[in-house]
Amino acid sequence: MRRILLFPFALLYGCIIFVRNKLYDWGIFRSQKFDVGTIVVGNLSVGGSGKSPHIEYLIRLLKKDYSVATLSRGYKRKTKGFKLAKQHATAREVGDEPAQFKHKFRKQTVAVDEKRTRGIGKIMDIDPYTDVILLDDAFQHRSVKPGLSILITDFHHPYFDDYLMPTGRLREHASGARRADVVIVSKCPEVVTPFTRRRFQEGLKLKDHQSLFFTKYKYGNLHHVFNGSEPPHKLKKYSSIIMLTGIANPYPMEEKLGPYCNELIKFNYPDHYQYKKSNFERIKEAYDNIFTTSKIIITTEKDATRIRTTVGNEIIKDLPLYYIPVEVVFHKGQKQKFDSRILDYVEKNRRNQSIPKEEN
Repeated sequence: MRRILLFPFALLYGCIIFVRNKLYDWGIFRSQKFDVGTIVVGNLSVGGSGKSPHIEYLIRLLKKDYSVATLSRGYKRKTKGFKLAKQHATAREVGDEPAQFKHKFRKQTVAVDEKRTRGIGKIMDIDPYTDVILLDDAFQHRSVKPGLSILITDFHHPYFDDYLMPTGRLREHASGARRADVVIVSKCPEVVTPFTRRRFQEGLKLKDHQSLFFTKYKYGNLHHVFNGSEPPHKLKKYSSIIMLTGIANPYPMEEKLGPYCNELIKFNYPDHYQYKKSNFERIKEAYDNIFTTSKIIITTEKDATRIRTTVGNEIIKDLPLYYIPVEVVFHKGQKQKFDSRILDYVEKNRRNQSIPKEEN
């Protein structure tokens, strides 16, 4: 019923997006090409496809041999315009994901700007030796003509089974996927059967020039959100786990934590949620009401970035509050093919091929 009621709005929205994309396709709206390698990582739907872990994968792949920068919009930050992330950047200054990138990759250039064309220019002014810029969540930003475009779709919510907003989660028509050079199905289960691969190949309807990859999450050891000096430790069995998330799709984390506890208490908030003191009060109350010592609070790395700088977080500072980091892993021998595709592109499009590579 809801979809039927919202269908006229989705139709109007779809018409606007269709016309906008055609104006870019026809050259009436200009897409700017830059004299530096540019890799776009994005999706067709709103949030939750796993872009950030894939950006981090690319940074790890490239940082040893190339000068890498990331450029994001800085969603829900409290600043405007271009901003370069400093070593101790906060989510309020640059957004949670860029702050996370800078925290993990301190030597890399991390910047935010709602105008991507301006942001690229600023990065090159600051560091003319930049080899490649990773554009986070910029698939719909047609003002930039990327050198390589990576489109990510969630295994549990593929774009070919979705609808345009507001009836569904799509930002644009599924046909927009034809602009991608690489399509990644993220958050896959441990085993992707040949039948499942065929289902996605048929649903995605990829062109000859497009490559298809499947990735899954690999979870790391637990890190305390506040106590940086405390060494990480492995996830173990608990009587109760409080799961605290402000992400679009908490299902993979629920699937991960479920087997490690008898009781999973979920505090799920919207994507990029700005926590309040009252949220921490409710979490502490729930923790105190668990009548066992075998209990822990686990959140995501992105949430930890926001929690650290939220007013009122002293309420939970003394609790066993940990985040569990994730990395992406490619399925069955696909890693080498993907890495080669990325490395070949970056090497061929390096702006500074005569400049010696530096260890990062």
